[in-house]
Amino acid sequence: MRLVLTTDTHVPKRARDLPAELWAAVEAADVVVHAGDWVDVAMLDALSARSRRLLACYGNNDGAPLRARLPEIARATLGGVRLAVIHETGDAKGREQRCEAAFPDTDVLVFGHSHIPWDTTTPGGLRLLNPGSPTDRRRQPFCTYMTAEIESGHLAGVRLHELVRRA
Repeated sequence: MRLVLTTDTHVPKRARDLPAELWAAVEAADVVVHAGDWVDVAMLDALSARSRRLLACYGNNDGAPLRARLPEIARATLGGVRLAVIHETGDAKGREQRCEAAFPDTDVLVFGHSHIPWDTTTPGGLRLLNPGSPTDRRRQPFCTYMTAEIESGHLAGVRLHELVRRA
């Protein structure tokens, strides 16, 4: 099962659209995971239309129309892997301990908010993934997103993709 992980798209505030490379990855994926900060319902509709399956939550920049359609925390078991998706997890310091305590029945937690890619595993085995932002790199060298696979009940092949800005 092929996954695309993204968050903090901020369309149309930070970009007019998602990068073509990300759209191609979305269309090739079995499941697209979005960890919030869509900003506009049009992006949710577009991603829903182009995804085979979408697992998503709202973020702090998402208003009432998005919050009416999306949960604060999205959950699904995919190929035997228990995923949760949330926008904010708080400061980096202590993140592993906080998330492990808050998500005891989760194998993989996808989050956003910081626009900073993150990939760690807690002592108890919870995988924490933040794919960064495909449209707003903030202080990062590149805009980013992630891909991964679920194979035989395990998350595998997690890869951070750096998006090159086109002139």
